[in-house]
Amino acid sequence: MTNFTFPALPYAYDALEPAIDKTTMEIHYSRHHKAYFDNFLAAVKDSPAADESLEAILAGISRYTPAVRNNGGGFYNHTLYWNAMSPNGGGTPTGKLAQGIDAVFGNFDNFKAQFKDAGLKQFGSGWAWLIVGQDGKLAITSTPNQDNPLMDIAAVKGTPILACDVWEHAYYLRYQNKRADYLEAWWQVVNWHYVAELYGKA
Repeated sequence: MTNFTFPALPYAYDALEPAIDKTTMEIHYSRHHKAYFDNFLAAVKDSPAADESLEAILAGISRYTPAVRNNGGGFYNHTLYWNAMSPNGGGTPTGKLAQGIDAVFGNFDNFKAQFKDAGLKQFGSGWAWLIVGQDGKLAITSTPNQDNPLMDIAAVKGTPILACDVWEHAYYLRYQNKRADYLEAWWQVVNWHYVAELYGKA
């Protein structure tokens, strides 16, 4: 079980103000994310999965229980979400990531519009993603609940490099039911350096 650790939040709870408020961040990280982590550990305890990597478990998630799927997804998804945001975020991507976005989506504004649309159209709780698809190209997709594109049950599979949480607990205190406003403000804190790093590895 030593290969699973709960990651520290890479900034203070209030660091992403005003886009994401301190109270939402504190509850989201210390209660929601921590609960997914704790429940995931309980779900894989004393099973062969305890010795697998999280990515390997997710890649073969159809073999596991709903508890492993939901909580393993919640553990992974939130870790990516925190790291892909930064107090010094915002702006636009550069280098190979910018070229990849332009090649697939035409330009950055088109990409942002399509990504926001994916987040808005995800019914109920879920996630919007930028992934490197199995063909090596960038793609936008969304998943319900705590599913993600690494999972063998995902409609669109690939390696996630950017994740936006559209569960209501991610934005409700500040934005109430205005998911569109949250998705718009979220661009102010996207950590493009980290996304580019993941893109390079993928």
